[in-house]
Amino acid sequence: MRIAVPNKGRLHDPSLDLLERAGLHLENGADRKLYADTVDPDVTVLFARAADIPEYVRDGAAAVGITGLDQVRESGHDLVDLLDLEFGRCRLVLAAPEDGDIDDPEDVAGRTVATEFPNVTRAYFAERGIDAEVVEVTGATELTPHVDMADAIVDITSTGTTLRMNRLAVVDEVLSSSVRLFAHPDAAGDEKVQQLLTAFRSVLAAEDKRYLMMNAPRDRLDDVRDVIPGLGGPTVMDVAGGEDVAVHVVVDERDVFATINDLKGVGASDILVTEIERLVE
Repeated sequence: MRIAVPNKGRLHDPSLDLLERAGLHLENGADRKLYADTVDPDVTVLFARAADIPEYVRDGAAAVGITGLDQVRESGHDLVDLLDLEFGRCRLVLAAPEDGDIDDPEDVAGRTVATEFPNVTRAYFAERGIDAEVVEVTGATELTPHVDMADAIVDITSTGTTLRMNRLAVVDEVLSSSVRLFAHPDAAGDEKVQQLLTAFRSVLAAEDKRYLMMNAPRDRLDDVRDVIPGLGGPTVMDVAGGEDVAVHVVVDERDVFATINDLKGVGASDILVTEIERLVE
């Protein structure tokens, strides 16, 4: 199985980190290479531009690819969206000069819109019955309204800082995007693809979770159960040579501080908190 991964940019490192946490360590590194083997002899990682990954998957050069929803929508390819990988979140927005007269998408009718995402932009206007001229550019999109190349733009934003710096205001959201795991329709059900999907899900499920281990008096076990906001009931085991029991449980990271104090209040001791690498549900 070949996995297509962004070869550079803001999506590169998080993608490799996810592969590592899922247990697919790259054997020969990723720097300046077109592909890399992994610890699994049946899995190879291909490196490509994020915008080209939908083509790699569509053509069967890779069974699955990691790239943004915006890139797949722009490509127009019919791929299977297997999993939101929960990073690279951004918005594709319609924006116009702050001091202009475009306050609503309908105000763009009969005007020119510059974008690096012409297919997504045309589909957006078509859905709303708005007749606007879409001009494709390959960079510096924010500059185009200020040099009379366009009346408005459709561009990617994460925080809105770049738009504000260029005196542009958001008129409407065109698309909410994040990085996803996409598959070729013929490969989505393959055993290896499903194994990868399970591995990625286990990594995402473990994020913001912590594993709590403690000792507790046997006669206070019900009280301990009452204060643990865990995923299901805790695991309880006898402690060799003692009257206490050992209690293990998974809790949300945000609950750890309050939970530890509550546990101490009902007699728990020797409380240990550890991170979780993967959680297979």
